[in-house]
Amino acid sequence: MTAPLALVLAAAVVGCAPAPAVPELRIMVPNPPGGGYDTTARTVAAALEETGLAGETGVFNVPGSAGTTGLHRLLYEEGNEQLLLQMGMGLVARTHINDETPVTAATPLARLVEEPMVILVPPDSPYRTFDDLAEDWRDPGVRLTLGGGSSPGGPDHLPLMLLAEEIGVDPGKVDYAWHDGGGETLAALLQHDVDAAAAGAGEYRQAIAAGQLRVLAVSGPERTGGIDAPTLRELGFDLVFMNWRGLLAPPGISERERDALIAVLDDLHATPEWRSALNEAHWTDAYLTGDDFGAFLAAEDRDVGDVLGRLGLADR
Repeated sequence: MTAPLALVLAAAVVGCAPAPAVPELRIMVPNPPGGGYDTTARTVAAALEETGLAGETGVFNVPGSAGTTGLHRLLYEEGNEQLLLQMGMGLVARTHINDETPVTAATPLARLVEEPMVILVPPDSPYRTFDDLAEDWRDPGVRLTLGGGSSPGGPDHLPLMLLAEEIGVDPGKVDYAWHDGGGETLAALLQHDVDAAAAGAGEYRQAIAAGQLRVLAVSGPERTGGIDAPTLRELGFDLVFMNWRGLLAPPGISERERDALIAVLDDLHATPEWRSALNEAHWTDAYLTGDDFGAFLAAEDRDVGDVLGRLGLADR
C-alpha cells in the first residue's frame, strides 16, 4: 500500500533537516547549582537545543576553590572543542586571590550578558530602605552581617566593599559571610543568618516577584525592569557596578574549531529565543566575541587585579 503523499513529504522534510553545527557540547559550571553561572549555563544550553543550533548540550557542575577547580579542569582538557566553561568576573578575581593561572590562558569565545547587582533583604526585615541599612552599617555599635554567593573578590562581594567605601565604612571591617552559590545565600537570608545580601538582579527574580525577597537598591546605571528599587546613584552614591558572564573553551583548539563555536553563538545571539531569555532574566545584552572578548578579558584581568590590590585582597 502506497503511503499518502503528505506523509512522504513530511518524511522527506524530516530527513533533510540540517544537522546542528555542533553535534554535542558540555558546559561546565565552576560552582554549585543555583547560582548565576549555573543559571546562565542552563539558559544557554536550553536555547541551543531549542533552536537546533547544537545537539545534546549538557551542563555539569565542578565546584571547588571558588571556581578555580573548574578552570583547572578546562585548562587540563587542552584541545577539547566540545567542552566550554561558564565564567565571569568572579572567576577573574579569584585567580588573583588564589594566585592561579589567569583566565587569559584559555580560549576566549564570547561575553554573553551583564547585569546589575541588587541589595536584598528578607520581606520581614526592619530595613525598609537602603538608607535604613546604611544608617546601621555606619554605626559601630550595630553588628551587621552581609552575605553573598561569591567568595571574597567576587561579584557579590566587590560591590559591597566598594559601597562600604562610598558610605564611609572601612571595607576591612565589613562582616561578609561567603556562601558557595545562590542557593545557600537565599537560605541565609530567609533564615536571618545575614541581614542583607548582594546578588545578580536576575538570580532571584522569581523569589523577588513572589515577595520572598525585597530589593533595597540596584547597582546599574539605571533602574532594572521588573524590580521596584532605586539605583545607588539615585540614592546619592557615585557607584555603578555591572557583573558579566561569558564562555571560554580550552586552550589548544584550532582556529577553525574556535570560529565554528563562535558562529554557533552568533546564531544563538540573533534568535528570538535568546532575546526572550535575556528579558526574562533581567540580563543586559553584552555580546562580544573572539579576539575582542580576549582583549576585554586581558583588560578586566588587569583592572580587577588593581581593585583587589587596593582593597588588600590580592597582590597588585
